[in-house]
Amino acid sequence: MPAPIAVRVAAAVMTIAADTAILDTPLVRRRDWQTILLIGAAHSCSHFFQLVLPSLYIPLGAEFGLDFAALGGLVSVFYVVSGMGQASSGFVVDRIGARPVLWFGLGCFVASGLLIGLANGYAMLVLAAALGGVGNSVFHPVDYSIMNHRVSPARLGHAFSVHGLTGNLGWALTPVFITTLTLLAGWRVAAFGAAALVAAVLALTVLGRGLLGDAAAPRGTAPAATAAAQPSESVWQTLRTLLSRPALWGAFLFFACSSIALSSVQSYTIPLLDALYGLSRVVASSALSGYMVASAIGIAAGGFLVSATPRTERVVMIALILAGVLLVILSMGWVPPSLAAPVIALAGFCAGVAGPSRDMLIRRVAPKGATGSVYGLVYSGMDVGASLGPLGFGLLLDAGLAHGPWIGAGVAFAVAALLAQWIAVQARRAPVVA
Repeated sequence: MPAPIAVRVAAAVMTIAADTAILDTPLVRRRDWQTILLIGAAHSCSHFFQLVLPSLYIPLGAEFGLDFAALGGLVSVFYVVSGMGQASSGFVVDRIGARPVLWFGLGCFVASGLLIGLANGYAMLVLAAALGGVGNSVFHPVDYSIMNHRVSPARLGHAFSVHGLTGNLGWALTPVFITTLTLLAGWRVAAFGAAALVAAVLALTVLGRGLLGDAAAPRGTAPAATAAAQPSESVWQTLRTLLSRPALWGAFLFFACSSIALSSVQSYTIPLLDALYGLSRVVASSALSGYMVASAIGIAAGGFLVSATPRTERVVMIALILAGVLLVILSMGWVPPSLAAPVIALAGFCAGVAGPSRDMLIRRVAPKGATGSVYGLVYSGMDVGASLGPLGFGLLLDAGLAHGPWIGAGVAFAVAALLAQWIAVQARRAPVVA
């Protein structure tokens, strides 16, 4: 660029850096981390509740005489409702603020847990699954609205990292929590225990409501500016505007592909390790747990990469392609059985590294004032992938294609990596900040 322009750009960057340093006081840092941890605790409830019904499959089947098709139908209801609700809840967040929507979502989980514990038949379980899906639908629009508006830019990467980490910890906690209570006191007590755990987190968010603020008002925004920043157009006008942005369609497909890959790992790693490598179910289960733990570690590492490079799409592309290649290698049986579990864990680490950079990339294409709407729309792709992936890969296994799920996951990761690059190109053509 010409020298005068370069000088002005350099001066502007130095001014912004100086202002950021002045604003980044110990009080601001402490409040940032308190907000991050509180949102992380709420987000863990979302992932925790996603596995409550699957963790109760055996006792529910025995109690009500249900086969696995009926039990699986409960999870399908959960994700179908969640997908529909997630696309619309973002508009509610942008108009009334994130805090009441967060409390509504956690309250739905509490009610769902109570309904499961009181269930006298399949109809009540379906109602509980639907209510849980409604609760699950609010978390991505709520969480990302709060983080984008209440956490300082210098710590946004760490906020996204902790957000993903706490979600994985929620997944890891559910089987242990539900199984232990079921063995000690029965499945109804386990369901009530799940409701009580979420109720405790709901109480924490009420006590810490000052940290959550009003997600429609960015930190430090004056009241007049806040009023001006509120969405003035109707929901349908906002929806038409968002759907006219190709980058958001790309983001939706990105999350659908990522979720398809994850569903392959979560649903079929145990039988594939048994069929392809002769590993026992105990060892295979440990390998799946290793994937989730390694993914959480990768998410933590990915938070530092977000702060180190502005080209987040490159991190996403490299990490997801590596994860996909490792799964394809596993599917071909090219790994010694003794190394299969470590390779699964390495794939999980790579997938986790992409998480915070992925979230920062989506932030770059979110129009100002529509943060909740954008995250609600694009993250509904995760529910679409979660509902389609297990069914499609199950059909491959039924057809005798034992390599299908891991190869499919590898392809899905590769497509997601390419979509990340395309989203970044669209963001540079029409840059916007949420």
